[in-house]
Amino acid sequence: MSVHPSPIRRGAAAMSSVLLLAPMSVLLGGPAAADTSAPDTTSTANTANSAQAPLEVTHTERARWPSGYQAGITIANPGTEDVGSWTLEIELPDDASIHQLWNASVTETSDNTYEITPPHWGGSVPAGGEYSFGYNGAFSDGDTELVSCTINGLPCSGTEPDPEYRQVGYFTQWGAEDEGYLVRDLVETGQAEQLTHLNYAFVNLDEDGRCFATDAEGEGEAYSDYGRTYTAEESVDGVADDPDADLRGNFNQLRKLKEMYPELEVHLAIGGWEWSTYFSNAALPENREASVESCIDMYLRGNLPELNDAGGDGAAAGLFDGIDLDWEWPGSPGAPGNVVREEDRENFTALVQEYRDQLDDLEDETGNSYGLSAFVPANEQAIDAGYELDQLMDNFDFINTQGYDLYGAWSPTTGHQGNLHPAENDPLDSPRGAATVVQEYLDRGVEPEDIVMGVPFYGRGWQGVDPGPNGDGLWQDHEGAAPGEREDGYNDFHVLEDLASSGQFELYRDEEAGTAWIYDGDQLWNYDDAIAIAQKAAWVRDAGLSGAMVWSLDGDNADGALMTALHEELNGH
Repeated sequence: MSVHPSPIRRGAAAMSSVLLLAPMSVLLGGPAAADTSAPDTTSTANTANSAQAPLEVTHTERARWPSGYQAGITIANPGTEDVGSWTLEIELPDDASIHQLWNASVTETSDNTYEITPPHWGGSVPAGGEYSFGYNGAFSDGDTELVSCTINGLPCSGTEPDPEYRQVGYFTQWGAEDEGYLVRDLVETGQAEQLTHLNYAFVNLDEDGRCFATDAEGEGEAYSDYGRTYTAEESVDGVADDPDADLRGNFNQLRKLKEMYPELEVHLAIGGWEWSTYFSNAALPENREASVESCIDMYLRGNLPELNDAGGDGAAAGLFDGIDLDWEWPGSPGAPGNVVREEDRENFTALVQEYRDQLDDLEDETGNSYGLSAFVPANEQAIDAGYELDQLMDNFDFINTQGYDLYGAWSPTTGHQGNLHPAENDPLDSPRGAATVVQEYLDRGVEPEDIVMGVPFYGRGWQGVDPGPNGDGLWQDHEGAAPGEREDGYNDFHVLEDLASSGQFELYRDEEAGTAWIYDGDQLWNYDDAIAIAQKAAWVRDAGLSGAMVWSLDGDNADGALMTALHEELNGH
């Protein structure tokens, strides 16, 4: 068996000095005279926009004198399409400014912050070519390193370090139909560049435990997976799907996304709450080899069934980089109708070993490496009933712990569904939080660097809630699930964010527990906002965990506020 070390907190590469320039006024013309005896310092930065290959921006300091310096800027385009429009946005140190800029246009948008665009006569960057301009800068103490820099809205730092922590997000195959949330939105919200792993949720298992594809209601989403023809406006790269292509839909969009973000790992998530019905059958000794082979053949080798005039041998080859097992739950009841056996715990261990063995064989065949992870429960009884953790962890790259659904409409009172720490007045005999769930795995011998803690991009809600002694509705009886946009008792963060700002609800926060809720005298919704997400990310970092996992990416707002809060807190320290 090949060794699969935990690349958690991957060593951050040293970041090269930030590039670019900084103009203050729209001054066009030749460079002023300068002392050219000063040494050159050069830095290169890579950036991208959603429809082009990454641009390479080089900043070269050509000269320096007591009160200023001269620099040149070159934007190189290694892609195959011309880039006619570009926008550089930079912030200089407090004492620095641009005295003169040539061959570009500039606007000072606020103190020490500038927007630079092509000159009125052109300034496009040809495919395989370059565009250059320069400036004279002024300073008082010699500090000219940029405070911040973006090009076309994306970071334009030098060689960016690998993220120190895993940032795992689930992308739901039904998001396009339910919410109009497309793979393209991962780019437009900024989430794609912040993710290390994207788990595509979900695929189903038949009664014999084999992976299969179908459009039968409640059994599969093959049309969304690889049959839907995306228009140019819907597509990641602005190019419509070929209606005659073997691969269309979400799968083709994910392939394009990987071309834009080659470091992003896309894993296939199997099961989930609705489709764990026959996982127990898949794990049986007589089924498990064929079960694993069917899933690897269909999705990692890419031999998709021919449906909707799409699919075929090798249609999805190279798309997926690994498997995420979402059996909910071995040895414990999950959704109604799930098959449960006493021997599920031992059989799950053997199923995981079978996956690792067959993935190792595929690695030998292709020369690529393939990851293996699992989503694991928050319930202590479910952990012990279903998981031989001392035997499993050698075969998993990491596990994603459930950090939410701790309270819901099924609970006798309102409460916190995804708090970090147990709340002071929680009426449960053993109150929980995401941190206590992690501790259950640590207590059973799992190393912290193998744990990714789950965080919710949604909230749980109740109606018919009395104010209670504190007037905030917390820990009170209720009349059931509050109406939700997708299902009762459930709303995405972006919906709750709008409710919180509507004036109908009052916002409350428990700083110690690490969560927030809104209450209007009848409905109460508990959820994580950016403050709570950042608090959790800080705890993940301080606890030495591998990173954080998000369910689910379509719950974020259009600006990707939650993902940004997670990323900046994890990797900004």
